[in-house]
Amino acid sequence: MMRDRRSVLRGGLVAGAGTALGLLGGGTPASGAATTGLVRTNRPRLTHGVQSGDVTAHEAVVWARSERPARMLVEIGRRPDLKDLRPVPGPLLTPRTDLTGKALLRGLPAGEELHYRVRLADPDRPSVLSEPVVGRLRTAPRHRADIGFVWSGDLAGQGWGINPDLGGFRIFQAMGARDPHFFLCSGDLVYADGPLAETVALPDGRTWRNLVTPEKTKVAETLAEYRGQFRYNLHDANLRAFNAHVPMIYQWDDHEVTNNWYPGEILDLPQYTEKRVDVLAARARQAMFEYTPIRGDRVYRKLSYGPLLDVFVLDMRTHKDPNGPNNSPTQVSGVLGAEQLAWLKRELRRSKATWKVMAADLPLGLIVPDGTASEGIAQGDNGAPLGREREIADLLSFAKKAKVRNMVWLTADVHYTAAHYYDPNKAAFSDFDPFWEFVTGPLNAGAFGPNRLESTFGPQLAFQKAPPRANTSPAEGYQFFGEVAIDGPSADLTVHLRDIDGNALFSKTLTPTR
Repeated sequence: MMRDRRSVLRGGLVAGAGTALGLLGGGTPASGAATTGLVRTNRPRLTHGVQSGDVTAHEAVVWARSERPARMLVEIGRRPDLKDLRPVPGPLLTPRTDLTGKALLRGLPAGEELHYRVRLADPDRPSVLSEPVVGRLRTAPRHRADIGFVWSGDLAGQGWGINPDLGGFRIFQAMGARDPHFFLCSGDLVYADGPLAETVALPDGRTWRNLVTPEKTKVAETLAEYRGQFRYNLHDANLRAFNAHVPMIYQWDDHEVTNNWYPGEILDLPQYTEKRVDVLAARARQAMFEYTPIRGDRVYRKLSYGPLLDVFVLDMRTHKDPNGPNNSPTQVSGVLGAEQLAWLKRELRRSKATWKVMAADLPLGLIVPDGTASEGIAQGDNGAPLGREREIADLLSFAKKAKVRNMVWLTADVHYTAAHYYDPNKAAFSDFDPFWEFVTGPLNAGAFGPNRLESTFGPQLAFQKAPPRANTSPAEGYQFFGEVAIDGPSADLTVHLRDIDGNALFSKTLTPTR
């Protein structure tokens, strides 16, 4: 059975993956298509389920992919039985976008659970429709109400892909069981630089077995190969089911392109024939926007989720400076860039939300090396801000002066879970209000850590859980996600750091500063 499945995948049956691979619980084809074996019907067919994202009080994005050119049709309503649906015309899905497309839904009612259905119409015969695929989303409340969401990052990395023997990406079952309003993806949703082998020997003598597609046998360089990285993850039934019921807020990190990349970098790696990172990043960026339910064409953005929450999604890759010693005493930029930093200050000052969640794809105080260079923000000297720290110091100082209250930083990246309290009384640089940073992940990748904290901003370790060795496989359970619960009446925000089964490892309740 394993040999037959791999031979099908290696044969390049990617567009037909919904038929070839996926059963979404209960024996229903992942695409919802009516098929017999691998015989193509005369209907268009959805291939990788549905996704929604960037949901606000009155708007949402819905994503889908077809097996061939077709018109995307969306219907949405309040009733789970779908008897009150209203139509929303979608785009024509063509090879130009790898047959993916998004529909922007406007005029939605605030604070409600909504149900949607996606179908495809033959462009030449509009009455010929695909079988439908259904999904659910919840819009942001207009008034104070309970809010819950989950976050994590790092999927299918370090050689650990979809393992059917262990249930695939089963952490998405645990996250879905929390019934969150949305999922904040903290980056590294794909590992474009991480080829997969069919089998990997584990330390305890067991064998890890990967599902492998053609695009996952080498590093991604072409646009088609980057697109294949996103399609690979959608072979997993757990992820498709999660996507259909939980909207996503997505940001990228480094592995969507290649490890520890920065603009202008020229690679010195034998596995790459294209050495120019700017060329690779442009291709990766196109694939990322095609395959995720992100609205618009910019990674950094603000999502308002009612009067209690604004989510500020940061892009700490597009404007990153070269990895080096990271110790300039005069540097004014490094991870955000002047335009993004100005936008962030402006939007933070304007925000009326009680909580400002800072979605960062790099932790602030953890030392993250890149060989002998510095990949992260902290460089380890424990003194006054230098290099990239100067940009963060500028932001934190501005927030204090502008009376921006209740910032909470959420991140992933380092492949273990931790809670840090940034205390200006114990910092080399103290011109900021105290805040918390919570770290989690990986979703399904090698586990590492812990990393060393640097005291420029005074981070105090409140909790951490890390694996016993570098690149511990998901089979050993060191996969983590975080959950945020905001209580409507009190506005208290509680963070739970959870393991792969959803068990709470650490919890912290924060009371807002008025």
